[in-house]
This record gives sequence, structure tokens and C-alpha cells, in this order.
Amino acid sequence: MDSSEFLFEVSWEVCNKVGGIYTVVRSKAAQMVEKYKGRYFVVGPYFAKKALGEFQEKLVPAFLKEVFEALAGQGILCHYGTWLVEGEPDAILIDFTGFTTRTNEIKTELWNSYKIDSLGTEYFDFDEPVVWASSAGHLIEEVSKKTKVIAQFHEWLSGAGLLYLKGRGCDVATIFTTHATVLGRTMASKDIDLYNMLGKVNPQEEAYRFRVHSKHQVEWSSAQSADVFSTVSEITGMEAESLLGRKPEIILPNGLNMDKFPTIEEASIKHRHFKLRIKEFITYYFFPYYNFNLDETLIYFLSGRYEFHDKGVDIFIKALARLNDRLKKQKASKTVVAFFWIPGNIRGIKPDLLESKTFYEDIRESVDDSIPDFREKLLYMTISQRKLNEEELLGKDLVLELKSKVMRLFKKGVPSLSTHDIYESENDPILSMFRALGLNNLPDDRVKVVFYPIYLTGADHLIDLNYYEAMEGSHLGVFPSFYEPWGYTPLEAAALGVSSVTTDLAGFGRFISEESRKRKGQGVFVIKRLGRTDDDVVHDLAEIMYNYSQMSKEERVRNKIEARHIASHADWKNFVRFYIEAHRMAALRKWGKH
Repeated sequence: MDSSEFLFEVSWEVCNKVGGIYTVVRSKAAQMVEKYKGRYFVVGPYFAKKALGEFQEKLVPAFLKEVFEALAGQGILCHYGTWLVEGEPDAILIDFTGFTTRTNEIKTELWNSYKIDSLGTEYFDFDEPVVWASSAGHLIEEVSKKTKVIAQFHEWLSGAGLLYLKGRGCDVATIFTTHATVLGRTMASKDIDLYNMLGKVNPQEEAYRFRVHSKHQVEWSSAQSADVFSTVSEITGMEAESLLGRKPEIILPNGLNMDKFPTIEEASIKHRHFKLRIKEFITYYFFPYYNFNLDETLIYFLSGRYEFHDKGVDIFIKALARLNDRLKKQKASKTVVAFFWIPGNIRGIKPDLLESKTFYEDIRESVDDSIPDFREKLLYMTISQRKLNEEELLGKDLVLELKSKVMRLFKKGVPSLSTHDIYESENDPILSMFRALGLNNLPDDRVKVVFYPIYLTGADHLIDLNYYEAMEGSHLGVFPSFYEPWGYTPLEAAALGVSSVTTDLAGFGRFISEESRKRKGQGVFVIKRLGRTDDDVVHDLAEIMYNYSQMSKEERVRNKIEARHIASHADWKNFVRFYIEAHRMAALRKWGKH
């Protein structure tokens, strides 16, 4: 990139957390700032409430002042400042509310220039991002009158900005990056064998059939019009070539800032601490009904959006059922508790569970209060070599008090399948499949299931751990995705020193397949899903989960180390070079030399 060129990175998720692209742009910001110094700007929408805590407004620099004034006259109000993330990149957030009066004009121009059919689209679903993106295009157009600009646009949501620049013949080098195609995601969510259908369907017809034609057409036109077209993974590149009619010139894999993740030593300490917190939850969730050996219990989990088929939730449940049958037949001592940290349509926490938690905490407080006295008696018993019975060691009053409190904790029946009451629970796919496959949390089940249908915020009044803390306290993350353009969750788990399972239909899974083979599948297990039946995948996953349950503690520790090592390959320090190359390619194609 020439020292006179400015880079503008445009995304709907700048200072606006919606999905995975927020993590992409946010986590690599420090690397971009370091590479481009004061010539790098992120551009996003201005939503006052969301900007709080994310964005610090500053005085507009001189070279942008005239630009902002010109745009204000068109109803486009630009806020300049710093995105409050590592690297503190310069950010321009656009308040486009005054520009919405030109919505129909913008949509008409998209039809006239690119045949984008946006009749009958809804404001928040389509019109809002299109108007914002168009305003971002106006911003970049004004800047390009003063200096050379390279602009990268993420996803269809920003595509109208790129199309505006191309339609106006602006002297801007452009990159369009799709993280997941609109049509591909839609087809996959409908249980269509997407990868077997590539090359066999008419994308325009399919887009109309699924009523996503407007978004698809913006995406198609952006991919066709950009100087450089890119995706985030090999698997999404295959999809894009078929559905968007252009093979990506470059793959831009998603990374993490590994310096922000714990070392393996730190991860081991955190695992022990947060595992105890999860086991406390397991105690008051299951033990009022029956108990099992917590020292022989492993914690598996799946987390993410409620995309039952795309995220492989169905595959996980089927594999757990097979694992349960196998462990029961063997009369295994091991218990697996499988958490589904997937937000659902909830009413509130189940009253019985809140009651159990209250009773458990009361017992714990009584024990905690007695610890100083218990320590003295234990020390005396050790030194004097005299055995004390239960009442002597704890005190008769405490023994009676604890027995009384424990009796209150006991309940009849079996533990619930979900922590919360769920609207129309009889039709909920996760709960329905639990019941259909015999995962009922009965005493003799060796696999227990917990549907935990809320976001892990660290303050949910139950487990009270945030997303990363819950991961760190677990043993194995399971993400058998059918549609996952990249897949941050297994990468994040590995970065935290937690073993995980992914598939070759996930971008990250394909990226580390060779590394996983080198390490004999340890750390991150990659299941082959491309071109295979669900039954084959279920078999492989059940086998991995069983083998993991049979590992010794030392073997699990080795897996943690291997997982952390694999994650290190996806550090932004390694991946930022792909972005730099994409910018170089765009400049070369636009201006002929670089």
C-alpha cells in the first residue's frame, strides 16, 4: 500500500455488535493500525445507544472537516472518533437518518444500474443497511477527491456503498468480502444438501423462491463489480463461485489476537476454578433428585445461535444418545454432562431450580461459616492422631442443622431438560429430540443434558459465568457444523486451551485439517462431513466423544496443550498479511501499478 493511500474498512458491525463480523473487524484492528498508521479508518452506522462504551468522539481532523460539511448538506451526519478496542482505530460512524428521505431514489438507482429488485422490502431488514451503505459510499467518494482510497466492504449489508462508487465511476480501489452467502445460508437452514446442489441450481431462481432475492442481488452485484472479491474460507469460496458467479481471488481467514488469551499454565488454573463453579451448578441441578460421582464427570458443550441443523445441534444430540447407550451398557463409572448454551424463547428460570439453588447456597453458607472451627479440630485430630467422629469434628448442632437443610433440598422426579421455562416447549427442536432419543436425565443415564437457553453474561442468576469462563471450565466443545463459513467457537475454545470438535464443512476445520492430522487428531478433532451421510457423521462424533471420555487426566492435559498450539496458527499476526495482499491486488487492478 502506497504511503499516500488511505484504507477505509466498511462494515455494519463496526461499533455495532450483531454477529461474527464484529469479532473479525474488532480483533484485527490493532494489526491494521500498526500496518497503516494514521491512514486506516473503520466505517459503521451511528446508533447512539450502541455507541456508548464502544466509541469515543473526537474533534474532526482538518482533512475530513470539509468532507463532513459537504455530507451534512445531504443529510449524512458523520461522527469521528476512536473505536474503544485494542489498537484504538480511527472510526467514522454515520448517522443516516436524514438520508432516509432518499431511500426510494437509492433503490431506483440500484434497479436501473444493477437490476436489483427491492420492491416490497422491509425497512429494518433491507432498506436501512442499504441507505447506510449508500451514505458510506458518498463519504468515500468525497475523500477520494482529496487522496487515493482503497475501500473494503464486508457482506451484502455494505454492498450498496461499493455499487454507488462503481456506478459513479469513482477513483477508488474496492474489495468485497462475503463471510457467508445469503443464498447459501438460507438453503442450508432449510435442510437442503447445499454442497451437493452447487452447480445444479439457478441462484437467481432459488433466491426468489426463498424470498431473499434483494439481498442476494446486492451481494451478486457487489461480488461482480469489486476490483477484488474475497471470502473467509475455502468452503465459502466454493459456495461463492457457484452462487455468486465469481471465484474469489483471495481467501481472508478469520483470526484472533492470541496475546489476549491465557497461556496454557494460566488456562489450567482457570479451568480448575471455573470447573468447580460449573460443578456447583450440576450439584444443585441434579443432586436434589439423585447423585453421581463429580470426580468422574466430564463437561461437554455446544454454544452459538439457535440454528438447529446448520450448527450441527441435531448431530450432537444423536451422538450423545449413542454415547449414553454405550456407557450404560458398559456400566461405566464416567458421567458426561452436556450443556447446550444456545439462546431460546424463554419465559424465565424454572422455579424449582431457583428453589434448589437457594437451598444449596444456604447449606454452603452454613459449611463456610463452620470452616474456622472445623480447621482447628482437623488440625488437633491430625497432630494428636486421634480419630474424631462426625459430631465431634463438625459439632452436634451443625450436623443436625445440615441434615435438616439437606432434607429440604431433596425432590421427587427427575431433573428438567432445561434450566428455563420455554414458550411452546413441546415444539422446541432441542427438547423434542432429547425426548425422542431417550435423553431424559434418568438416574441410570450416563449422559445428562442441560439446555441453557440464555446468553452467558456472567450474571444470569444461575451459573453466573460469561462465555469464555464457561468454555474454560469445560472439557470438550462440540461443534459438528453443517454450514459454518469460518467457525470462531472451536477456534476460541482451542485458544482457551479447551479441546474441541469441528468439521470439514467449517472454514476453520478445513484450515486446520492438515495440522490436526499431523497431531494425530489431538487438540481439535476434525470430522469429515462433506459428501457423507448424517449417520456416518453421528457415528464418528460418538466415537470421538467416547474416546475422549476414556482418556486419563494426563491425556486430557496433552489435548489442551495441542489445542492451544493449533489455535496459535490462526493469530492475526499471521493472517493480517492476507488483508494487506488483498489491498495491494485491488490497487494494482485499479491503478495498474503498486
